[in-house]
Amino acid sequence: MLNTAVIACRVAVFTLLLTGVAYPLLVTGLAQILFPHQANGSLVQEDQGCLVGSELIGQRCSQPAYFQPRPSAAGDLGYDPLASGGYNFGPTSRKLRDRAISDLERLQKENPAAASPVPSELVTASASGLDPHLSLAGALWQVPRVARARRVTPERIDAVVRMHLEGPDLGFLGVPRVNVLLLNLALDRQFGKP
Repeated sequence: MLNTAVIACRVAVFTLLLTGVAYPLLVTGLAQILFPHQANGSLVQEDQGCLVGSELIGQRCSQPAYFQPRPSAAGDLGYDPLASGGYNFGPTSRKLRDRAISDLERLQKENPAAASPVPSELVTASASGLDPHLSLAGALWQVPRVARARRVTPERIDAVVRMHLEGPDLGFLGVPRVNVLLLNLALDRQFGKP
């Protein structure tokens, strides 16, 4: 019996070292060598070197001179990376309808020159509440407001949006999209901070 217990303990320690220490170190090391930017959180810095966020996590942006992301239900105030999650309201929920109507009215008020209708993604949160991307339609809908706030022509803002358009993953998964943080940083680089 003692012999069996010793063998079981050896197997448990070996398995713990293999799967709890060696494998994580190997994977972390390979990730740091092959994909260092992604392995470190895809962090984004301004031209001055100041850390401003991650390419993978949406953030609140309400200034008129910047593109706004999708609404967020992550945390009490939204965009909380420690509280990722959606609203979890069903399609017949009055709270969901009221929130969407409120967001729709706010967007129409803030974007009077934008074409109708408002793209649905601008009034619906993603499942995580932290989606960093907008579709091309969602970004282009906001161009008149951003152009007016930055005092440049809409065509110049449109060109920056199209320069930052990302294709579908692997060429066929998903739709073309724009990373809101990277787009807003590009606007600051090209036109200066508002």
